[in-house]
Amino acid sequence: MYILGIETSCDETAAAVIKASSKTDRLLVLSNIISSQIEIHQKYGGVVPEVAAREHVLNILPVIDEALSKAKIKAKQLDYLAITKGPGLITSLLSGAETIRALSYAWHKPIIEINHISGHIYSNFLNPQTPIKYPALILTVSGGHTNLVLMTKNKKIKVIGETLDDAAGEAYDKGAKMMNLGYPGGPIIAKYAAQYKKSKKQTNLVFPRPMINSNNFNFSFSGLKTALLYQLKNDQTWKKRILEYCFAYQQAIIDILISKTIKAAKKLQIRTIMLSGGVSANQELRKSLLTTIKKELPKVNFLVPAMEYTTDNAAMIAAAAVFKAKKRQIIPFNKLKIDPSLQLK
Repeated sequence: MYILGIETSCDETAAAVIKASSKTDRLLVLSNIISSQIEIHQKYGGVVPEVAAREHVLNILPVIDEALSKAKIKAKQLDYLAITKGPGLITSLLSGAETIRALSYAWHKPIIEINHISGHIYSNFLNPQTPIKYPALILTVSGGHTNLVLMTKNKKIKVIGETLDDAAGEAYDKGAKMMNLGYPGGPIIAKYAAQYKKSKKQTNLVFPRPMINSNNFNFSFSGLKTALLYQLKNDQTWKKRILEYCFAYQQAIIDILISKTIKAAKKLQIRTIMLSGGVSANQELRKSLLTTIKKELPKVNFLVPAMEYTTDNAAMIAAAAVFKAKKRQIIPFNKLKIDPSLQLK
């Protein structure tokens, strides 16, 4: 089974080809091409939807051609076309949807609609180094979403926790903006936090951990951002303490994420914990979560996708499509509809 996946939910134009077996969960990535717009949007301090959409229109067909060429696959060999239905920026989603609609009509290939967050979840199924045992718990952390998702053996998923306001990735970006560090903020804060940690200096900065002791698995990061804002206003020396601020701010985010994940894993008797989403590229989060799992849940397996599958990419969209294809959850080109506010369920 060959699936061409396309991802255009935000500012990455991506296409990938996956080869899958109908009998096993083994997935082989034949190509995974991404055209990034980060440099274009950096000067604006964030993604501009209209600019992103125009770039998608320019890049999408060349990216698809490159994905097919690298995979050494002809269009006639494809079995399915997979596309991100949502959530995302409406103009970006439309760029991908209209392209896949035209290709579906021209190539006579059925379409599989994929939830963007579901794609992040299934990124853990791309060349996993650790066996996936069920029930599994997936912490999905990105710029727009923070979820805890329960997955059973038959691949059914249930959201058991989500952010009530801002996502963790947004907290990174907004925090970086407050400190004039640039965009995207996550990698910059992580870099400076690592430098401070390496110095082995102690810090007296303490930021709140909202909802860390609540009796549910939901998240909240708006209060943390507000605490950073007031701390910066009240500290005339903060510009000289950037590394320390990044360290303390990031630690608060990581503590919240790990605490909620471990609490849910213990209560639900989880056998595998997975980490996914753009923020899963954060090395401190990866290391801290692994260390905590080994200490508190030594019998639980831990998976995290390879770095190339953490940020928005099309391989994860094709991966999620594999399991929908096995259930024949397909649609004709004229039934495809995007949904910018699509919920994970």
